[in-house]
Amino acid sequence: MNKQRAKYPLAILTGLTLVGALAGCSTAAADEETATGTDSGTAESAAPDSSDAATAGSYTDGTYTESADYTSPGGTETVEVTVTLADGIITEVEAVGDGDNPNSKRYQGEFSDGIAAVVVGKSIDDISVDKVAGSSLTSAGFNDAIDAIKADAAS
Repeated sequence: MNKQRAKYPLAILTGLTLVGALAGCSTAAADEETATGTDSGTAESAAPDSSDAATAGSYTDGTYTESADYTSPGGTETVEVTVTLADGIITEVEAVGDGDNPNSKRYQGEFSDGIAAVVVGKSIDDISVDKVAGSSLTSAGFNDAIDAIKADAAS
């Protein structure tokens, strides 16, 4: 019976250690999501890091526009993305969808309303979005348009 009582403190200590370790991992993963602008159900933006400009590719400052297609349940949709760059940092962004389907229009509108808060102030090399303000499919077209803009702006 004494051996069984000795196991309880060890089990409790082990459980607390495991919970503490997992809590630390959880915080790091959440911080990484916020920093990269990925999977934010609501538009969140981290303050621009001064090291972003130093790590950015070599891009010519200016405003660039590209369109890209993506697939939705209603068929193929297109999003037109306009980005203003300064030293490889996105200073302005606009995303306009062409959806005919009411659901597509709604999600494209939500994406358009939330995208600036996610990418403005970040290096164009560091962004890749997968969900903005509840819209996850528009992100595929947005990311493809960003890739085309990077090619256009490469100096």
